[in-house]
Amino acid sequence: MQKNLKMLDELQEIDLKIDGFKGEMNALVTELAQLDERVTTAQAGITEKNSELALIEEEKGSIEENLTTETENINRSEARLKEIKTQKEYQAVSKEISTARKLKVELEEQILQKIGRIEELNGEVSQLTENLTALQGNIAEQKGEVQAKIDRLEADIATDTANRETLTAALPPAMIRRYTQLREQRRGIAVVKAKGGSCLGCNMNLPPQLYNTLFRGDELITCPHCQRILVLHQD
Repeated sequence: MQKNLKMLDELQEIDLKIDGFKGEMNALVTELAQLDERVTTAQAGITEKNSELALIEEEKGSIEENLTTETENINRSEARLKEIKTQKEYQAVSKEISTARKLKVELEEQILQKIGRIEELNGEVSQLTENLTALQGNIAEQKGEVQAKIDRLEADIATDTANRETLTAALPPAMIRRYTQLREQRRGIAVVKAKGGSCLGCNMNLPPQLYNTLFRGDELITCPHCQRILVLHQD
């Protein structure tokens, strides 16, 4: 039994190492996801600017069509002036031409504003694209470093898992079942040391008779307070 208890203690140490490695891996996987999210966010920013750019291009095209229409109307009205015979009709057409010219000026101003915004957006898209390229290069380097850490952790886990399998194969199945059950119930810690008459798992004093039994090492003893398996620790 003493040998089994020693192996069980070793199994606990290995499992805690594996738990730690898996915790580190989960954190690294999260870090990878966050790095990818940074790229996705940057790409979304460019997509948003391009969408705005396309909308303004469309608005500019619509204004240019209106400008063309107004210019044609002015030309037709100016041609009509040469054929008008009455003063009243002449004044009416002249007023139409004046109104159309004002509208034309407004449309031209709107087009200039759209052109200015288009140039501004093109500059923003160009800068964002440049930033994205630099970000992708930086992210790729960081992801490579993170992945290398993950690979090392996977190798460590594989080694410890192999050692674990060797230990579990040498231990009685009933003991492994009890150990596994306690691990699930006690946040991963099923085996604790007993020292100085106390359980180091819950820091409670052990009954003297039970503590003395630990010295014999001929049976599996659990703490009456936290129910973890006790292993005697002697300095």
